[in-house]
Amino acid sequence: MSEQEPLDAYSQVVTDVARRLTPRVASVHTDRGAGSAVVLSAEGHLVTNAHVVGRVDRGQVAFADGTSGPFAVIGRDPLSDLAVLRTRLDLPDPAEFGDADRLLVGSLVVAVGSPLGLEGSVTAGVVSALGRSMPARGRTASRLIEDVIQTDAALNPGNSGGALADSHGRVIGINTAVAGIGLGLAVPINATTRRILHSLREDGRVRRAYLGLVTVPTPLDDRWTARTGKRQALRVAEVVTGSPAGESGVRPGDLLIAINGHPLADAQSLQKLMFEDAIGRRTELTVLRGEAMVDVVTLPTELVD
Repeated sequence: MSEQEPLDAYSQVVTDVARRLTPRVASVHTDRGAGSAVVLSAEGHLVTNAHVVGRVDRGQVAFADGTSGPFAVIGRDPLSDLAVLRTRLDLPDPAEFGDADRLLVGSLVVAVGSPLGLEGSVTAGVVSALGRSMPARGRTASRLIEDVIQTDAALNPGNSGGALADSHGRVIGINTAVAGIGLGLAVPINATTRRILHSLREDGRVRRAYLGLVTVPTPLDDRWTARTGKRQALRVAEVVTGSPAGESGVRPGDLLIAINGHPLADAQSLQKLMFEDAIGRRTELTVLRGEAMVDVVTLPTELVD
């Protein structure tokens, strides 16, 4: 094998991904700034970051082929940093969306967006790390975006809202932040974010259930692992006074191992269960407290933001 062949193979992957995605990624311009967006549906929907559009309701999108026109924001969710736009332009077929949960550290990724307003810009790199967390804040509430993808693919202002794709051209993340030189972050495309995008398209917002807990992942000791079959739990760091969890008797220091029988090992495993169908529904928390395992019943309320 010649020294050139590996480079040729790498280049082929990147050029194939660029060919597939560049027509499906637009630049976004509003009164408050600029970013990127990815074609989401054949009905004119695009996905971008909530922080790209902020609180504005309209703007302009432009594609690398020169097509441009107005869009309207039909839904935004600052707590996941995702927003859905809609335009009446004749758009290309939507991008193929993959599953970030299948990524591995070291996987090749390609970023497509409009850094500094330059439509159709492509950079490539690898997944530098997985499982990162990033804070997100709405008007009154805050939470962590879990399983954020870290990449060394070059990202610059304007890349936010653009596509992070795998080697097959499937969008597995929405680029959201430049955290430093050689360090970019992307909101993952997975089961949780697919549900968020569906809610934004259909309802214009995301309804979430609220327990009133601040938790951190923690390993279980061998004794409890042997008893429960679980290696991880969520330690309750704080219980909000007057919250559903507080009124039900959850205490700081408790270890949450399951909710309605679903194991809890990280913040996402709890957050992905706290959507509309959990609001007002009898919810059973399995808690390790001292030397005892107890069940706590609570009724989540709706998170108001």
